[in-house]
Amino acid sequence: MQTVLGAGGVIGKELAVRLRQYTDKVRLAGRNPKHVTGDEELVKCDLTDRELVIDAVDNSEVVYLTAGLKYDYKIWKVAWPKIIDNVIEACKIGNSKLVFFDNVYMYGKTNGWMTENTPANPVSKKGEIRARISERILSESASGNIKALIARSADFYGPDASNSILKILVFDKLKEKKTASWFGNDDVFHSFTYTPDAGKATALLGNTPDAYNQVWHLPTHKSAMTGQEYIGFAAEKLNTNPKYRVIKKWMTRLAGLMDPLTAEIVEMMYQYENDYLFDSTKFENKFFAPVTYSEGITECLK
Repeated sequence: MQTVLGAGGVIGKELAVRLRQYTDKVRLAGRNPKHVTGDEELVKCDLTDRELVIDAVDNSEVVYLTAGLKYDYKIWKVAWPKIIDNVIEACKIGNSKLVFFDNVYMYGKTNGWMTENTPANPVSKKGEIRARISERILSESASGNIKALIARSADFYGPDASNSILKILVFDKLKEKKTASWFGNDDVFHSFTYTPDAGKATALLGNTPDAYNQVWHLPTHKSAMTGQEYIGFAAEKLNTNPKYRVIKKWMTRLAGLMDPLTAEIVEMMYQYENDYLFDSTKFENKFFAPVTYSEGITECLK
């Protein structure tokens, strides 16, 4: 049995498909789990509830934590520590391996390429939380209390990545012949991880014994483009005008006075004001190369 905790998101769905290569027993756990391939075991589970998590993890060889919480710092600072405590304890009790699907918030503002050796230097409150999560998991793993690995991804894009900024601000707008948008600075480079690659790679890592007790950057093509270039490429594919506007930080802060979700984005704007370059050489040298942006964006636009 292999179990996906927080299975309702795009990565959880990708995993449900990819794990079939390794096991015929897949369990999807979450607040409202739904079948993906049709015959998974479904378990309703609030990840902040210790007993429910222990039950959800029971008899699992590998546990994948792919949960995404509401984008609200007040929720994150309370819920994430509970979730991590519960999942680690459940894995100890069940002797289950843990694969944590992570983002890059812990790195903060970086110069050059982000690698697995980039030190934690968060410049946001959410980044501080992610840094503590990463440190806790790796510490438990290094101490031999559990076997764990961290699979880290850049921002998403993909055919089913409904919350991707590329989809919301660029692809959907251009398809409707409307003005696209970009955050911060349209002239800096930004890496995106293709969700089918991320799901495939996470399942592979979870089923590779010597992949544990370390961090892996999931396969992400190195030919990152600028915001202007992403918009231009998509517009060319759609045979439409590459018209767009740039949403500056002050505009986001102003809009945040009326919209709490937008207010939460302000502290993360540094990721779009500076180069955001994600290196997955370690993974690629051992496993497989990522899809190119040309191939991935073309698939997204179908």
